[in-house]
Amino acid sequence: MKIIKRNGQEAIFDEVKITNAIIGANKEVVETERLSEEEIDNITNDIKYKCQKMKRALSVEEIQNLVEDELMKLNAFSVARKYITYRFQRALARQSNTTDDQILSLIECANEEVKQENSNKNPTVNSVQRDYMAGEVSKDLTRRILLPEDIVKAHDEGLIHFHDADYFSQHMHNCDLVNLEDMLQNGTVISETMIEKPKSFSTACNVATQIIAQVASSQYGGQSITLSHLAPFVDVSRQKFRKEVKEEFETIGLELDDEKINALAEERLKKEITKGVQTIQYQVVTLMTTNGQAPFITVFMYLNEVPEGRLRDDLAMIIEETLKQRMKGVKNEKGVYITPAFPKLIYALQENNIEPNSQYYYLTELAARCSAKRLVPDYISEKVMKELKVDQNGNGQCYPSMGCRSFLTPYIDENGKPKYYGRFNQGVVTINLVDVACSSKRDMNKFWQIFDERLDLCYRALMCRHERLKGTPSDVAPILWQHGALARLKKGETIDKLLYGGYSTISLGYAGLYECVKYMTGKSHTDPSATPFAIEVMQHLNDACTKWKEKENIDFSLYGTPIESTTYKFAKCLQKRFGKIEGVTDKNYITNSYHIHVTEHINAFDKLTFESQFQKLSPGGAISYVEVPDMQDNIDAVLAVMKHIYNNIMYAELNTKSDYCMACGYDGEIQIEKDENGKLIWVCPNCGNKNQDMMSVARRTCGYIGTQFWNQGRTQEIKERVLHL
Repeated sequence: MKIIKRNGQEAIFDEVKITNAIIGANKEVVETERLSEEEIDNITNDIKYKCQKMKRALSVEEIQNLVEDELMKLNAFSVARKYITYRFQRALARQSNTTDDQILSLIECANEEVKQENSNKNPTVNSVQRDYMAGEVSKDLTRRILLPEDIVKAHDEGLIHFHDADYFSQHMHNCDLVNLEDMLQNGTVISETMIEKPKSFSTACNVATQIIAQVASSQYGGQSITLSHLAPFVDVSRQKFRKEVKEEFETIGLELDDEKINALAEERLKKEITKGVQTIQYQVVTLMTTNGQAPFITVFMYLNEVPEGRLRDDLAMIIEETLKQRMKGVKNEKGVYITPAFPKLIYALQENNIEPNSQYYYLTELAARCSAKRLVPDYISEKVMKELKVDQNGNGQCYPSMGCRSFLTPYIDENGKPKYYGRFNQGVVTINLVDVACSSKRDMNKFWQIFDERLDLCYRALMCRHERLKGTPSDVAPILWQHGALARLKKGETIDKLLYGGYSTISLGYAGLYECVKYMTGKSHTDPSATPFAIEVMQHLNDACTKWKEKENIDFSLYGTPIESTTYKFAKCLQKRFGKIEGVTDKNYITNSYHIHVTEHINAFDKLTFESQFQKLSPGGAISYVEVPDMQDNIDAVLAVMKHIYNNIMYAELNTKSDYCMACGYDGEIQIEKDENGKLIWVCPNCGNKNQDMMSVARRTCGYIGTQFWNQGRTQEIKERVLHL
């Protein structure tokens, strides 16, 4: 049995320490009020039993709370006072420096919580450790100075989650859609070096990867680009190759046959496209940004984003090559092709690629095969999105998420045209819906009262985020604010005008709708009698965003939080506050956003149809998934799911498995099992390998693919997922 020490390090449960602590307090009181040795042993044994029943590693603070509870039960008030006094004195001593132990445990790779906080960061690498160390200092400043005490307390207790506190001390935003078109067509500046308009497709791809790296180092969230911004450079290369071939023909005295010249130029062009796409794939995977990880980058593939004709056909060639290379994968250190985490791919389903007789259906078939093998692309339905994302001119719009799931609100610029690229999100604060429900004790009037109190906490926390960005000079991130990624502001100019009027968004996140409804109604939100309450909860969240928007002239938007590591934190906080409530708080995770619970049996088509109504009510961010087995020999079923997505839901993905054991060469599904201490570990079913360094495991964590493993809460959630197909 393990415990989590204050510095995050995992240690063996030692009951002697509990006994000694009680003995120490016992000696401080008069003999007539002391506990007997038997009573002290009973307290220790009771606590040990309760810790074993929790089936997870408790923190030192949680164990100390149990000691206090047991002392009070025995009416040992004097002993309890001494114990509490000693605990308080130790807490004061620790507050004099809140970061040393945390940082030292990071350097020694002994901090279990941080090690598995981000499934795409390797905590043993110096650059990651440096980022985490800086993050600990930032969190310390944030807690002690930058945030109000009640918001910090609410965050610690799991009532809300103030995301990315490790970056809050700096003036940094969350995620964005990079205006690659502006930067490529009009030039940009990278590291004080002028980058002019590229003169070939491969150069444009190379510049794009440099932009991606620079943007990733200037923010903390995901970024998205679209391949349509690279498409015009295909014809630039085409014309260059035609000129070269014609000159070669003239040099060697061949007849200037346009048909032959064009054919040879197209052949060279295809090689150029292969080279350019390879540059994006391999550079993104191998780039290490200043926060110690590959850029969280999403690539959008949307044919209708460019006019019909040659430009669209050129875009189709880029999409085809992107899918082919992603399906192939990248080689790991053993030379075996595996599934990379990035870039994430999104493929838009539309009228000209969804039917077997449509012009670009061959791309949709290729996308289906790629999803079956490598988990991506994910799918946006142009049809459904245009129904949900209607701009001020009354026109439906289709555009990518910022990163994995955060969506901008429709926006019309000063020229009366839709604008999405160059916009961003200011940050996220998430409300724990499960805690709202459990705190109400099923009193519906109290539920709505507590709900509004927690929403007010979220509003004030979000305004702290906004105020932190307000007054930020463009000089803090020239690539973003001065050189086109998001704007072209002057040096010294603040970004304030971009924070208002809908240009950027700020997100109210939510988690645990399923458990909230389960506690209040006794049923899953898929039950027809409980669904109306779930809808009412979602509408209440939207109404709050609308009210705040009108008050502040800021686009507050409701966001279905992925809670990668926070799912475990929320679960532990809920168990601490309310104990284990069957079907509500008895897991080491809570459900992402509006999703159907991972253990609930439902087929893929019904799941997507049901969840589509919640995507509509989650305009600031939403993605649905279906869990599927190996589909590489059943592409027709994948295509059927894709067709259903097109007709029924805005944004969805297929979750399969893509693993490899380096110890024995097994390329099937790596299993999750419990070790002798009850900890969930990954095990190769072929050779029994348990060394995570000797296996490649790719799982969809919460929109992005994770490849660096997960905390115990998320690992349990992955283990308990049922198949939908």
